Amino acid sequence: MSSHTDHQKGLLVTAIGGLVLSIDIPLIRLANGEAWTILLLRTSCTLAAALIMWAVWRSYSKNAPQLIPGWPGLVVAVIYGLGAVGFMTAVYHTSTADLVFILAFNTVFAALLSWLFLKERPRPLTLAAMALMIVGVAIIVGDSVGTGYLFGDLMALCSAFLIACAITISRASDKDMGFTALIGVILPFGVAAFMVSRTGFQVDAPWWIILNGGVVMPIAFFCLANGPKYISGAEVAMFYLLETILAPVWVWMIFAEAPSRNSLIGGGIMIVTLIAHSLWQLHEGRKRRADLAVHHPA
Repeated sequence: MSSHTDHQKGLLVTAIGGLVLSIDIPLIRLANGEAWTILLLRTSCTLAAALIMWAVWRSYSKNAPQLIPGWPGLVVAVIYGLGAVGFMTAVYHTSTADLVFILAFNTVFAALLSWLFLKERPRPLTLAAMALMIVGVAIIVGDSVGTGYLFGDLMALCSAFLIACAITISRASDKDMGFTALIGVILPFGVAAFMVSRTGFQVDAPWWIILNGGVVMPIAFFCLANGPKYISGAEVAMFYLLETILAPVWVWMIFAEAPSRNSLIGGGIMIVTLIAHSLWQLHEGRKRRADLAVHHPA
């Protein structure tokens, strides 16, 4: 019973994280500032919010999670930090649709890394889904050659790989990484502070980034970083799909930025594949739990 409840809890927590994360890029775009300035503001607000949350939790409970649980936590924090730099670079060098569609590729990376290091061999249907995802990303990246978006697309791919690495290490360590992703912003904060000291502070509407860094990112990453404790890495990565679907919609509604035809084709292949695969995974999970209940009645 408790494993069933844990699985449901993991699904709910991760779904909230993915949903909240979907407004991240629109808020960055609304702030209308230079990339390093935005990164500095966003990371400083996220760090401050994380430390306040942790201090309040700690004052009420002795069971507050560690900010960085040992060496695995330190590695995960650094990886999330590098991922944040890659992500912010991609925001400024490719379209929102390309960025979020490519970020959804972290599901493939997560499945491959789990296979290699956790010996969680993907099922044949998962391998087929991964092949379709690769086709989708190839269509998007191929469309960017010669448009000036290629560098941004490659940065998005790096960010997706780093997220998958962080998910895999979190799952392997079985430690509470809820705050680790938030503390990981120290690295991009340091890089951004150095760059802003040279380029100057340039942002038109800083309040959007303060909302993003102080509220949106702590909730999203606390939820998403906690997911691997309860559900598989592939399932956690699936919930990043909410950002994939919703972020281009918000950007299209706010900025009237329509994705290119190939971006929609590639993204469409990825979204349909991920939704079909998610539904299959949930069905399989329910079937397995039902079989266990039959063979091991309480």
